[in-house]
Amino acid sequence: MTQNEQDNRNYAKFAKIAMFEPSDSQECIDMTKEAYRVGETYDVPVMIRMTIRVCHSKSLVEEKDRQEVAPVLYQKQRDKMDAVPAISKRRRYVIEEREEKLKGYAESCPFNEIEMNDTKIGIIAAGAAYLYAKEALGDKALYLKLGFTYSLPMEKIKAFSDNFDELYVIEELDPFMEEQIRHRKDTVMIGDIGCYALGGAAPLNAKDLAVCMGDSTFFHTGINSLTDVAYNGSNAICVILDNRITGMTGHQDNPGTGYNIKGEPATLIDVETVVKVLGIKHVRTVNPLDLKAMKETLDWVFAMEDEPSVIITKWPCVLKTYSKEDKAQFNLDKTPCVVDADKCIGCKKCLSTGCPALRYDSETKKSSIAHVDCVGCTVCMQVCPVQAISRKGDK
Repeated sequence: MTQNEQDNRNYAKFAKIAMFEPSDSQECIDMTKEAYRVGETYDVPVMIRMTIRVCHSKSLVEEKDRQEVAPVLYQKQRDKMDAVPAISKRRRYVIEEREEKLKGYAESCPFNEIEMNDTKIGIIAAGAAYLYAKEALGDKALYLKLGFTYSLPMEKIKAFSDNFDELYVIEELDPFMEEQIRHRKDTVMIGDIGCYALGGAAPLNAKDLAVCMGDSTFFHTGINSLTDVAYNGSNAICVILDNRITGMTGHQDNPGTGYNIKGEPATLIDVETVVKVLGIKHVRTVNPLDLKAMKETLDWVFAMEDEPSVIITKWPCVLKTYSKEDKAQFNLDKTPCVVDADKCIGCKKCLSTGCPALRYDSETKKSSIAHVDCVGCTVCMQVCPVQAISRKGDK
C-alpha cells in the first residue's frame, strides 16, 4: 500500500506477476491464503493490492481452520534466481508462458464473480470501487466483481459485456482495467486514401496509418496484396469497402460496377468470388449500415486465430447516381431521420457515429438532424438508447 495512493496496480502489470485486490476484511484473509497457493502452483510472486480505504475499514471475519503446510527447503537454483543477462533472457520465455497460465486461472478464479440483477446496466469493478458502486446503485446494476485483477479474465469480461446496453468500468486513479478491456485485441488499423481516410479523425478514431494504393484500391493493387496475404497465411483481417463506384476521385466506374469507363454495360467482377478464388477461406459480405450484423461479423472474425479473413461491406455511396442494379439490389430509402426532442436525453451517443447531419444544441441539451444532409441511413436510430430518432413521417 502506498500512502499517496499512486496506482500501484501498474507494478503487477509491469513485473508480470499475479495480483489480488480485496474489498473488505474477509477478502483480505481469503485472498492472502489463495495468494500463497497461487504463488506455489504457478511459481510466481503475488501482490495483494491494498488501499487506505480497505485498510481503514472494519468488518466481521470468519477465520476458518488453520492449515498446516510443510516447510519448503532451500534449493540452489542459479538458473532461476541469479538474474544476470545470460540467465534472465532465458527466464523471459518462462515468464511469458507463466502469464498465459495465469490468464487461464483468472477465468476460473472464485474471486472473479458475477452478481445477477434484473437490469441492463453492467458494472465492472474491483476492491473499494466495487463497494462504492454497490452503495450508489444497489440492485439497479449487474456486477462483475473482480478480485484477481492481474491477469484479467478477458473471456469472462467479454461474455459479461455482451449482455448490456450500458457498461461501466469503475476504478480509481489510472484506467488500469479500462485500457485492457478496450484492447481485447492488439489491432493495428491500416487504411487507404479516399473517403474512409477521414475515419482516422474524431469521433471515430478508426485508423492508425494510411497506405496509398490507387483508385478503386481492390481492383488496382489490392488483389495483388490479398494474393500475398492468402499465400503467406498472414494473420490479417482485410476489409473491402464496396460502395459500388470509385468514390473520392470522381465517381468513375470500375470492374465491380457492371459498366465500363464509357458508361456502357460490361462484365461485372464479383469481389467475393475473386477473394475466394485467391484462397481466402473466411469471407463475409455484410451491409455496413446494419450495426448488429457488423458487430456479429467483427466478433466472428476476431475469434479466429492465425488465419487470414476478409469482410466485404457492400452498400452504394450516398452521392452516387444509382443504377438499375443498385435499385434492384438495395433498399435505397432516403427518407431523412428526425429527433423527438421530448424523448431525447442529450446523451450525445448519436454524435459518436460521426454523421455530419447530426447537431447538438448546447442550450437545450438536445440533438437534431439537418434534413438537407441526412440520407436516412438509420445508423443514428440504431445507437439511440431511448428510441428518440425515427424516419420522418413514421410514428
